Amino acid sequence: MAETKLLSELKPGDKGRVVKIGGSGPVHRRILDMGVVPGVEINVERVAPLGDPVDFKLLGYHLSLRKEEAQHVHVEVS
Repeated sequence: MAETKLLSELKPGDKGRVVKIGGSGPVHRRILDMGVVPGVEINVERVAPLGDPVDFKLLGYHLSLRKEEAQHVHVEVS
């Protein structure tokens, strides 16, 4: 079984599959609306110079999330 981490813990070049979305209310809904749903492959592309936001690639597009938002996403690291 692969290791499960928070999306905010991954480094550039890491990739994984989304297994769970935490959080509640508007934060949870916003993450789902952006296409970050269980089963989706997600790659960490780059991190901003000051560490926030982080650029991810999923479903053929780039998505920037703050680390605070990425802490709600659990991924199975591959």
